[in-house]
Amino acid sequence: MAKGKASEGKKPHKNKPTSKKYSKYKIEGDKVTRERFCPRCGPGIFLMSTKDRVYCGKCHYAEFVSKKPEAAVEPEAK
Repeated sequence: MAKGKASEGKKPHKNKPTSKKYSKYKIEGDKVTRERFCPRCGPGIFLMSTKDRVYCGKCHYAEFVSKKPEAAVEPEAK
């Protein structure tokens, strides 16, 4: 045996998190529809959605969601 650290043995197996692709589909009656997909990559690649943008992790395509203009506040009538 070589000098230095003693062998620690095999590391325990860790399960990988699931992809949760089922959350990217919607069931409407008899039809199954896909959520948003990347316009560059095609219908096989889904877009990640956050509160202010949608993003493709494969080609780095991004669309920013514009903020809605706030309604003008009218002064109170006296």
